[in-house]
This record gives sequence, C-alpha cells and structure tokens, in this order.
Amino acid sequence: MPAERARRDSQAAYLLHTYPYRETSLVAEFYTRDAGRVAVIARGARRPRSALRGVLMAFQPLLIGWSGKAELKTLHKAEWQGGYLPLRGLSLICGFYLNELLLKLLPREDAHEQLYEAYAAALTQLPAAADHAAVLRRFERVLLRELGYGLVLDREVAGGTPIAAGAQYRYIPDRGPVPAGEVDGKSGVELAGQTLIDMAADRYAEPQTVSQSKALMRALISHCMGNQTLHTRQLLRDLQQL
Repeated sequence: MPAERARRDSQAAYLLHTYPYRETSLVAEFYTRDAGRVAVIARGARRPRSALRGVLMAFQPLLIGWSGKAELKTLHKAEWQGGYLPLRGLSLICGFYLNELLLKLLPREDAHEQLYEAYAAALTQLPAAADHAAVLRRFERVLLRELGYGLVLDREVAGGTPIAAGAQYRYIPDRGPVPAGEVDGKSGVELAGQTLIDMAADRYAEPQTVSQSKALMRALISHCMGNQTLHTRQLLRDLQQL
C-alpha cells in the first residue's frame, strides 16, 4: 500500500460497534463515507480520563483519522460533529438494526457513498418517525442495490411486462417478480402487484404494502446473509412493530 494510503485524516464517519481490547483500549468499527467500514484500535479509550470516552458515540456524526496498513488500524483522532436527536425506544432498536446490517453485509474498506448518505438520512429520520418501517425499507433497498441485488419492482422479469396492480406475483431472489401462476407456490415471496407498485414509488401507507414489503425485504436480506443471524431483527419481530 502506498505511504499516502497509510494515514487518513478528517474522515466523516459513524461508530457502528466497539468491544474491549486489552486492559484500557477498544476496537471500534466505523462506517466512513470515503473508506467504507473500517476497524481501528482506540488506544486508552477505556481510561476514565480519556478524551475519547465522550466522543465514541453511536448514531452521531464524527470526524476521525487513523493510520496503519493492516486491516486493524490505529485511531489517532475523533471529533464530534454536532448531534442528531438521540435515538430512544423503537428508534434505538432500529438504529442497532441498521448497524448490524452494515457490520454483517459490508466487507471492510469498500466505500459506498450513496449507502453512507442513506444511513445518515435514516438516522435523522428515525427519532421523530411516525413510520419506522418506511425508514427501514428505504435503507434496505439502497443497501441491497449497493451490494448488487437491486430490486426489480416495475416489471416482470421475463418479458418486461409492466406490473399490474390487481395481479399476484412471486418475487424470486436473484431474479425478480414472476406471475404467481407461473412458478411453484412455495418459491419466493408472494406479493400483490399493488405492493410492488407502491414500493417502486416509495409509498408505505397501505397495511398490505407494509406487511408484504417487510416479508420481501426480510427474505432478500436473509438470502444475502446466508447462515448469519440478525439478532436485532428477532428483537423487532418480538416487539411486533416492523
């Protein structure tokens, strides 16, 4: 790696997760605009008088710098950039869900600027959101697109026939929507055409759309994750909110 790549300064970032490292330090996973997901050692961050103790906060915009050529870098600067409203209750659980998706689905040091902006937008919307599900669905769509699994919502995958609001479809992972009568009834996720049309227009007002879009995104994300488990999804499911 060239020397100029060994040190990065003034990088916009959000903290995703931390865990203890040795006696006084932390390993911190950040999501950055320009470098993607980055893991760093925050030396001395667990000491009572560490300047980092009040800065390393999840769901708040940070400006960080690090150095190192290995996968695990060394944090040398972190500054708070002004706060969002704090996440509480269901909004907080939703924030942890977003973080878990990024940690488990994004490879390290793979930048996705549009996904970073979608994450930042979700954090600004969640505290006062009347519809948390809509915020999550928007983020999930961007995430899947950036991972190479962009959703086809406006047409049938075979032939390109426009989706009909009154028809029934089955959405097949890695393919898209197929008329329900043309595939095995156990394949994919069954959806009304109106649900696909609503999702394409980013509308989540109808109960059917809310329910079916949740089922679809759950299936597609599970398909991407393979054998991994989303712990926050189970918590959300237990709350019967999303």
